[in-house]
Amino acid sequence: MRRVTDEPARARPQAPRRKPAVAAKPAPKPPAKAAAKTAAKPSAKRPAPVTGHGHGHGHGPAEPASRRVRLLLIWLLVPIAVAAVAGMLVLYPWGKAKPAGSYQQGVPVHGTIATALSGPCLAPGQVHVGDQPAPDEKPCLTVDVALSDGAAAGSRIELVVPIEPSTPRFSAGDKVVLAYNGGEPKDPSSYQIVDFQRGLPLALLAALFAIAVVVLGRWRGVAALGALVLSFVVLVLFVLPSILAGENPLLVAIVGAGVIMFVALYVTHGLSARTSVAVLGTMASLALIGLLSVIFSVASSLTGLDDSTSTLIGALGHGIDARGLLLAGIVIGALGVLDDVTVTQTSAVWELRRANPDLGWRELYRAGQRIGRDHVGSAVNTLVMAYAGAALPVMLYSSLSGVGLGTILGSQDVAEEIVRTLAGSVGIVAAVPVTTVLAALIASREKVPTGTSSHRSEHQPQVPAPVSPPRGR
Repeated sequence: MRRVTDEPARARPQAPRRKPAVAAKPAPKPPAKAAAKTAAKPSAKRPAPVTGHGHGHGHGPAEPASRRVRLLLIWLLVPIAVAAVAGMLVLYPWGKAKPAGSYQQGVPVHGTIATALSGPCLAPGQVHVGDQPAPDEKPCLTVDVALSDGAAAGSRIELVVPIEPSTPRFSAGDKVVLAYNGGEPKDPSSYQIVDFQRGLPLALLAALFAIAVVVLGRWRGVAALGALVLSFVVLVLFVLPSILAGENPLLVAIVGAGVIMFVALYVTHGLSARTSVAVLGTMASLALIGLLSVIFSVASSLTGLDDSTSTLIGALGHGIDARGLLLAGIVIGALGVLDDVTVTQTSAVWELRRANPDLGWRELYRAGQRIGRDHVGSAVNTLVMAYAGAALPVMLYSSLSGVGLGTILGSQDVAEEIVRTLAGSVGIVAAVPVTTVLAALIASREKVPTGTSSHRSEHQPQVPAPVSPPRGR
């Protein structure tokens, strides 16, 4: 490596020749002022150094182009939003009474198990004779429950619970929920233990989740929690009542997903062109998922009549569109993953644009697509594992039948999960290029904020800067 000394600099008598070194030094002042100051020097024999490129691409297009983009997004999104709100108004069961279940489960009453003893199954008043139970006799659990609310609050009742592989195991100190059938409040036959109390642990977990989101996301986390609450409001106050009232489940799910999409994205990420592109990408992908789900559920002859749907129909006392309910679950289930993919893609394209305003829409698309390939792999794996985990008991039950793998995969319950998983995965894969190309087209026409773009290509001189002499000579 050659060592550069200051001798050539001493041999040069022309001091004005140092002007390129001044132009090459990074000036803290704005570039326009620095150029004007250099041009005003008497010793300057030519204008300020020529910029690296003649056109002013570093600051993005003019304001009218951005206004046209905003108008285009408004014309695209406002009709969809109006249609979603109109759909809610039309499909909501106005004035209809809430349907009651055919199976009365009783009034919930809370209590605490004081004692729990295992022994023979004896009715109240019966006495067991002998020391050993019969070989074919099933054991039961005799529990003493202290009621904490209801008509007999403060009293204690004794219940006999059969011990079966499918029944929960209760012990002393457990807080339980009982079903009261409306009989004598202090009669044990008026009660039945149905479940554990889970209010406090769930509340603590929800509080921990909210604290973690707010600590990490700050105000954006608060907005995300608000969007989550509003999404649940739409599900509970619109989707569930409308389906129970007999409306088409798929149509209700599409309208509800559209409202949730607008609410969740705009509340969380703000009203901007970036968020609007994510909404458009999510909407296009949801339409594709719904179309694929309809086609392949019909081609596969899926009825949607699994155990939970059959129980629902029995509780309602009338029929329901079971296949539509299956399709509604597919649409709503894929919405959360789609939001993640589309928002990530639009954010990546916008940040690429801010980092290098020189990129055109094709370069932005190619760079965003490379990011999307990594993201889509993890997103699809997340969706598949989520559905596989939900269907794990069904898969285990099907594997016990002793038939081949093809028969297991073709069964009603497993085939539903396959269609749900693959249709959602295709929509997620399609969301990456669709959202990326929309984001690239719009971000390339957006004005880059002042101070965020790089001025390296605009203010770097064409000639290399000489080595400055050491100070103090």
